[in-house]
Amino acid sequence: MSPWPDIADSIAKATGKTFVVEEQQAVGGGCINAAYRVIGNGRAFFVKTNAPQSHDMFVAEAEGLREIARSSTIRVPQPVCAGRNDEASWLVLEYIGFGSQRNGRKLGEQLAAMHRVTAGKFGWKRDNTIGATLQINTPSDDWLEFWRGRRLGFQFQLAAKNGAPRRLLAQGERLLADCAPLFAEREIQPALLHGDLWGGNAGFDGSGVPVIFDPAVYYGDRETDLAMTELFGGFGSDFYAAYDAAYPRAAGYPVRRTFYNLYHILNHFNLFGSGYAQQAAAMIDETLAELH
Repeated sequence: MSPWPDIADSIAKATGKTFVVEEQQAVGGGCINAAYRVIGNGRAFFVKTNAPQSHDMFVAEAEGLREIARSSTIRVPQPVCAGRNDEASWLVLEYIGFGSQRNGRKLGEQLAAMHRVTAGKFGWKRDNTIGATLQINTPSDDWLEFWRGRRLGFQFQLAAKNGAPRRLLAQGERLLADCAPLFAEREIQPALLHGDLWGGNAGFDGSGVPVIFDPAVYYGDRETDLAMTELFGGFGSDFYAAYDAAYPRAAGYPVRRTFYNLYHILNHFNLFGSGYAQQAAAMIDETLAELH
């Protein structure tokens, strides 16, 4: 049985306007969810679908988008509704047509402005996901404790269950025990973070306005967002120049960049398999070498 009649009904209820799916076009680029551009009654929406048990993941994503939108710093797709039936769960978002006009400088400025939005604690009001992996956001006053326990430590626990090499896990334990000097003389604020900010999760609308999407929102060290922008190709020199002009990075960032990106490489190991083990091990060794 198709979930589309129920999806259409949820759109109608959320918008207060009749909606019937007249056309659906698969949209590529994601590896966790199926995604579609859905057209009907003269309107278009972006729809993600997954198994029924993924409903909470979609609700958390919608909450994350609203958190960023409330900051009034950078554009995100507006959530319309989330729902589920026996066949599927779904998230319906505003459809944004992306263009070829890019403004990396504006993206850097707006991300810096978003990072100046802070909270009283590290973490967030609810857990969410990084890819399809649980991301624990239980609030903490201590950034190092938060990162050790709810980020890297949790990924190492999953990696052990997923058959990670013994040496990788042993070196990971060393890193968790020895990483405190990375944060010496830094005053870390709980900044509003996208949480999964690689190049595939940012774009520009038809007018060249920056848009970020697919977030894994929480409040933490802003350098974690910046580190991930460099993990899979980077965002261009104009982006970094504008960001640093608005909110300069602190000394020691390049070492912390590797340390922070280890979280995402371990998550890729846990999601996609052993091909990422060697990269994770090299990142651990590189960071330990800087510490000793």
